[in-house]
Amino acid sequence: MPKVQCWSLALLLFGIGMLAHLFFSGKKTSMSVSGKHYRTAKQIIKDNDIITIDLSPQIGNVWGDYARTIIIENGVVVNDIENISNSEWRNGLLMEEKLHSELLKIATPNTTFEQIHEYMNNLINDNGYVNLDFMGNLGHSIVGDKKDRIYIEKGNNATLGSVKYFTFEPHIALKDFQYGIKKENIYYFNDNKLTEL
Repeated sequence: MPKVQCWSLALLLFGIGMLAHLFFSGKKTSMSVSGKHYRTAKQIIKDNDIITIDLSPQIGNVWGDYARTIIIENGVVVNDIENISNSEWRNGLLMEEKLHSELLKIATPNTTFEQIHEYMNNLINDNGYVNLDFMGNLGHSIVGDKKDRIYIEKGNNATLGSVKYFTFEPHIALKDFQYGIKKENIYYFNDNKLTEL
């Protein structure tokens, strides 16, 4: 897929209603900012580049959340993680896969947001990575009004089962990082089993 189509595809898929978005490339992928004050910088995507897109499509009180780090090598999006030649990018994306797989294994409706925060931050740190999120959280509930959402953060003793949907979106980098990696999915419980939306 040509590099121009990444952003065009995102706009086509999520361009209905309001689209809040964050778009970073290169070393700026390690930036963590509030979407309230973010403005897309004018930037040219290189033939070998790392891009993070974070989308929050919304129509009325219905909204979603989706973030991905995309790798471009030789002017082409690399869809298979194993085929990425830059080891920092490849290993970061593999770490994201590990974190999401681990969430599916350990989360129950009775697990608290704080327990996920502690467990996953330990896993991130034990693997040589850091949590880049400017608030230190790893995700949040999906609710009708954004001001009512709760976070995967220290001190939040609400259970995952107390909300209908929640996101898991670790924004990570190696401890001596240059680049940030992010993957966000929405999850819910189906017969007490955590399921990706």
